Amino acid sequence: MIKSFEGIVERYVLAGDGFGRVLREVRAEQWGWPTPCAEWDVRLLVNHMTRGNLSYVGLLGGGSAADFLRLRDADALGAEPVAAYIRSFEECAAAFRRPGALERLLDYPLGKVTGAQALAVRSTDSTVHTWDLARAIGADETLDPTLVAWIDDHLDAIYADLAETPTAPETTHRFFAAPAEGLPVTASRQHRLLNRMGRNPARQD
Repeated sequence: MIKSFEGIVERYVLAGDGFGRVLREVRAEQWGWPTPCAEWDVRLLVNHMTRGNLSYVGLLGGGSAADFLRLRDADALGAEPVAAYIRSFEECAAAFRRPGALERLLDYPLGKVTGAQALAVRSTDSTVHTWDLARAIGADETLDPTLVAWIDDHLDAIYADLAETPTAPETTHRFFAAPAEGLPVTASRQHRLLNRMGRNPARQD
C-alpha cells in the first residue's frame, strides 16, 4: 500500500465522524436550505454522502462503475436521514477494515483504484462536504486540522491516475468543482484547501 494511505481507515472514520457531528445539528427547517454545492440542498447533500458510503461498500462487493453512477442520486435517507447516514458510515468503515479490502482493485467511475485509494478519495470528499454542510446550516466550519493537512499534503496521490481530479486545469469538472478565485494571501491552510476544492470560504451568500 502507498505510504500516503497508511492509516486511511482511521482517517475515514475521523472524516465521517466529523460530518456526523455537523449533521446532528441540522434543524427540521434546514433540510431544504441551499448549500455551497449549487445542485444540492441540505437533504440532497446528506443523501450524496449516505449513498456514497453505500456505493463504496458496493464497489468492495464487486459492484461496477455503472452501478455506482446509476445509484448516485437514489434516495438513501428515507424518513430518518441522520440514522441512515450513521448506518452507511459505519457499514463503510467496517467493509474497508476487512482483510484484503485496501488492496482490492475496484471499478471506480474515474478509473480502477485500490481500496486504499478509493477510501482516500472518500475521506477527502467527506471532509470537504463537512464544510459544505456547516456553511449551509451556520454551524462551526472548522475542519479537523490533521485531516486538512493530510489532504493538502497528499492531494496528488489521492487523485493519481484518475480521469478527473479537483485541481487539474484540463479536467472536465464533472465530479469536482473548479478551483475558486480570489484566495487572499493570508488564507489559512483550511481556506487554501477549500479553495483548491472549488469553495470560497470568504464568500457569504
